[in-house]
Amino acid sequence: MKLKSNIMKWTVLSDNRTNDNQFQTEHGLSILLKTDKHRILLDTGASDVFIRNAEKMSIDLSTVDYVFISHGHSDHAGGLQYIVQRNQQAKVIVSPDAISNKFFSKRGNLHRITTEWSKIDDDRLVLIDQTCEIAEGIQAIAHIPQIHPMPKGNQHLFVQDAGGDYVPDDFRHELALYVDGLLFTGCAHSGLENILAACPYPVKMVVGGFHLLDGQESEEELTALAQRLEAKYPNTQFYTSHCTGDEVFAILKAVMGNQLYAFNCGMTITV
Repeated sequence: MKLKSNIMKWTVLSDNRTNDNQFQTEHGLSILLKTDKHRILLDTGASDVFIRNAEKMSIDLSTVDYVFISHGHSDHAGGLQYIVQRNQQAKVIVSPDAISNKFFSKRGNLHRITTEWSKIDDDRLVLIDQTCEIAEGIQAIAHIPQIHPMPKGNQHLFVQDAGGDYVPDDFRHELALYVDGLLFTGCAHSGLENILAACPYPVKMVVGGFHLLDGQESEEELTALAQRLEAKYPNTQFYTSHCTGDEVFAILKAVMGNQLYAFNCGMTITV
């Protein structure tokens, strides 16, 4: 008897880009991941845009059982307050450093990018300070080693310390999530190569922002990155948008070809 293969489907609820003007866009990211066992909301964007877009796609977010927050910045966790109000049972996976720190960007004018955290009951909060299994098939990856180059766009990002000074963000608050061959990078502030190196499981698909902003890394640096990814992960597909620049994507695509794809709001991928 032929065994039924597991089916995984992910839908982009919030992103900077869309090919369908019925969906709202924002500087944020939220993806709904469905497996045979779980419904996981991967980040919540910057606002309730992900909820409004989900409604247009007839997606019921009350059935989500996990909400994963990749890091403390408001463009990924700003919508958390809306989902915890609408969904009374989903557990929230997050680093304690994401909740406790105050985050700022000096890109342009100094501005706050800290999430305003809602009160979440302790029995719903899953605080992650080390790589571990959350449930069957769901692994959270924490404290990602910085052995490969970090995205240059990080130079604009800071944490405010107890004395009120702004110190460079070391991204200890950033998590990645692995589910049945899919690796969600959030914004990949820790660097795509570092996140892949920290993942002890076979990765078939990488999904998320790469934090490679236009005008930061040189074309030579991006080409070399693409060549390393192509050589080390020849059987892995990469999907990106949000904080990956259009010019950056074109440079990576020229090397990686059918290994690299762009996603946008409203898109659904079935694996």
